[in-house]
Amino acid sequence: MCGIAGEIAFNGKTASREPVLAMMGAMTSRGPDGRGIWDDAGWVALGHQRLSIIDLSSAGAQPMLDDGGLALTFNGCIYNYRDLRRELEPEFTFRTTSDTEVILKAYRKWGDDFVHHLVGMFAIALFDPRRQEVLLVRDRLGIKPVYVSHLPGKLRFASTLPALVASGGVDTSLDEVALHHYLSWHSIVPAPRTILRGVQKLPAATIRTVRADGTWQDREYWRPDYTRDASRSGWSAADWQDAVRDALRTAVRRRMVADVPVGVLLSGGLDSSLLVALLAEEGQHGLSTFSIGFDGAGGDAGNEFAYSDLVAREFGTRHERLHVSTSEFAPSIDGAVGAMSEPMASHDVTAFHLLCRTVSEQVKVVQCGQGADEVFAGYAYHQPLASAGRRDALRTFSASFVDHSHEDLMGILEPEWFCGSDVSRKVLAAHLETPGADTALDAVLRLDTHLLMVDDPVKRLDNMSMAWGIEARVPFLDHELVELAAACPPGLKASQDGKGILKDLGRQMLPAAIIDRPKGYFPVPALRHLEEPFISMVRDALHAPEAKQRGLFRPAYIDGLLADPNIQRTPVNSNVLWQFALLEMWLQRHRVG
Repeated sequence: MCGIAGEIAFNGKTASREPVLAMMGAMTSRGPDGRGIWDDAGWVALGHQRLSIIDLSSAGAQPMLDDGGLALTFNGCIYNYRDLRRELEPEFTFRTTSDTEVILKAYRKWGDDFVHHLVGMFAIALFDPRRQEVLLVRDRLGIKPVYVSHLPGKLRFASTLPALVASGGVDTSLDEVALHHYLSWHSIVPAPRTILRGVQKLPAATIRTVRADGTWQDREYWRPDYTRDASRSGWSAADWQDAVRDALRTAVRRRMVADVPVGVLLSGGLDSSLLVALLAEEGQHGLSTFSIGFDGAGGDAGNEFAYSDLVAREFGTRHERLHVSTSEFAPSIDGAVGAMSEPMASHDVTAFHLLCRTVSEQVKVVQCGQGADEVFAGYAYHQPLASAGRRDALRTFSASFVDHSHEDLMGILEPEWFCGSDVSRKVLAAHLETPGADTALDAVLRLDTHLLMVDDPVKRLDNMSMAWGIEARVPFLDHELVELAAACPPGLKASQDGKGILKDLGRQMLPAAIIDRPKGYFPVPALRHLEEPFISMVRDALHAPEAKQRGLFRPAYIDGLLADPNIQRTPVNSNVLWQFALLEMWLQRHRVG
């Protein structure tokens, strides 16, 4: 896991090293174990910050070149690199034991189709001197980020948005459409937009081919259908359960590959507990597991240690509980906001940031359960969709997911920031109405998994883990498991109030108390029910001179929220005031907008 950066200059111009070095300097936490830069091609400069996980020697350093002049900077992990290496060894000589070199040889053999042979999470920039092109590649589920900025005569890319800003010359004004998305979908701004006009995201499962004349082309290389497969039409519920168990076991096994120890973020919920059980099956004795909890607030409990302790005892893990008091938590928010590539209002972002700090003192790689809810219909808003007609997907989803309607935003935003049309609804409609999804729930799970999830929780996990040099791996987002789940009858997923097929699997492997309880989460009551010092923190952010100069929100609306900070909740029970304040805190912390 690393940070990548680069500049591509067009039409005979020379790429500059200085902006690349500036971007690398802004990403040292993503790669504290080394750095490298390559610009021999003249019009291409590639940079890399290294976190050593596979091939810890200097031979695995990047940017990496091969004898034919290919140059590569890469962030991620290729879990099947050993199998690919064995397949490629009859044709190629290897000088390292790294997965990076395997990518180079795979491209040498298969060209652009190399991506279909990779199993893992990856953000890749590859220079091909023969074609005079640079390929920017993002993994199938967008686990690893690629941010890009188009500047006069050049393109820059990096693993984080703040790194691009640090390179200079980037338009940091706010994008009104992205603001509409942020306020509509609890701070999610899906690719290709970001909250800033001058920075975009490469969409998941995309290869962007950038040419020396400045032209470029995107190709989406993977998207499963959410339809029923005739070859599985005779499968029973037990058959599907067996198939999911086998695919999840394979996903967990793949993510054990490392030259350093691997731990687990154990919330005590179904998803992370299943990972611990499967790792125990694989012989991972003495596994390190980590949980976090907080003080209660507003009647909400602040931890789920009883459940994580139960799993730790059951499987004999070396378990560490981190309890963070409110007095300790408040000062940590600024660090979490600083680690965000984009503003993320989810209450548990700071929880992940604090937990990963503790984890970094013991291990460099963790597995975690993110993505299971999106893939296996685990959220409450999935339930109405299980019985909705296919044509009702947009209406039903919007009613249980959208934070603020377009009409609501008219009374929230100052006129200059208000979009004339409901741009967020148009995006949802376009995705939900696309063929390839049989039912309303199929359509929403496709939307969740391939558009919204990429920017929450996947981005949240990447940002907070990489802030402490931790590589976080997500077995539930193994692309073959996702393909299988996409073909699975939606009723099996939505049963038992969500994730029914996983709950049945858990009953075979876990203590019953883990399964038969309300859905868990990383609880952060202090940000769901705002009290001091958080109310003052919110007020300071929304009344800061920068906020007043920016003038995003109508003062009367903000004053009404501040008068009763906990009165307004989103459909997913988030605090509306915190959502607005977090945006201002992020803009002020990163000095943009």
